[in-house]
Amino acid sequence: MKNFTEDEMKKIYIARKEKLFDYMGEHGIGAVVFEDTEGRRTPAVRYFTGHPSDAIFIATSDGQSILLPWDENLAAKKSVDCKIISYTSYDRKNTKAVAGVLKSVKAKGKKKVELSPDTPYPLFLKYVDTLAENNWDVLCREKSTHDFVNELRAQKDEYEIECTKEAARVGDWIISEIERGIREGWLKKEMDVALLIESELRKQGCEKTGFDTLAAGPSRSWAIHAFPGYTDAPWPADGLSILDFGVVYEGYTSDTTLTVAKNLNEQQEKLVALVEKAAENALEFYKPGKSIKAAAEAANEVFAKAKRVMPHSLGHGIGLEIHEEPRVSTNVSGDQTFKPGMIATLEPGLYDPKLGGVRLENDVLITENGNEVITHSKIIRA
Repeated sequence: MKNFTEDEMKKIYIARKEKLFDYMGEHGIGAVVFEDTEGRRTPAVRYFTGHPSDAIFIATSDGQSILLPWDENLAAKKSVDCKIISYTSYDRKNTKAVAGVLKSVKAKGKKKVELSPDTPYPLFLKYVDTLAENNWDVLCREKSTHDFVNELRAQKDEYEIECTKEAARVGDWIISEIERGIREGWLKKEMDVALLIESELRKQGCEKTGFDTLAAGPSRSWAIHAFPGYTDAPWPADGLSILDFGVVYEGYTSDTTLTVAKNLNEQQEKLVALVEKAAENALEFYKPGKSIKAAAEAANEVFAKAKRVMPHSLGHGIGLEIHEEPRVSTNVSGDQTFKPGMIATLEPGLYDPKLGGVRLENDVLITENGNEVITHSKIIRA
């Protein structure tokens, strides 16, 4: 991965916040509050400040970027281009902290402060009461600044792309270890492969898995997301075994699914062939300016001809969260298109209670001229 200098990182974070400030100015928003706390997680805090979790971030129309972290020592090491104010000095009360910070804000136009649409109604009322004395109009609505930020995060900058590629590289390396374990016979159970992933990703400098690993042998692979995620059951074994996992590097996750095919019957082979064909056909649409809906339709057409139906969307964006914009589905608007910088999964799958399931998932970066498949998941023949 490319090494970014301190000045380069600062410029990246400034560029992100400038887009936020511009939006606030255009819509007359004096301040925006992002709360990353238990029960109300948002990656926007990390996106704008670099601080990984448990903090309040306030952006104001007069250009202030204020971080109120629970762990000040961590914030001092991780945050970029923001003013750190002790959350403890406000008794670790979110409404008191926001009110204290906003007292010093010289808002342009009406004093409007925007909260996340996910803010619980009782908490919203507390903010209204607390901020009323300084004449702040508290907004909590759909189509908010927070929604704009979600759209903004869909197109990754250079640093985000590099981090995601590094996560993809580590994921690919783990897949190669899994193949070796299958060949040499020391991977025998679902639990074995799941714990291998947990161990190896940390050896490679990653933070965690992107989500709970899903390792399902032939007896459970018919489920889209097997429950529980993994057990002591055989993996792989005769039939279709699925493994869905992601690894996180500097906050950014990969997301891949491979299928292990072992001693398949004719009907199972047909499922595998259909999924591979759907992935091949849909990839042609993962290009700038191409319809997102058309990509999903291309995969569905392959299955429809075989009188099969895929019971989930074709893919989704990834980044600081495992599910981000864009959603790759036949249910999206026909005018939604892929844009350079987007990283989206391509994951066709079929599931049959008698035959088992097969899914093939890779992460695709949309480039200026086409696409780059940055992970290399596949159907493994055992």
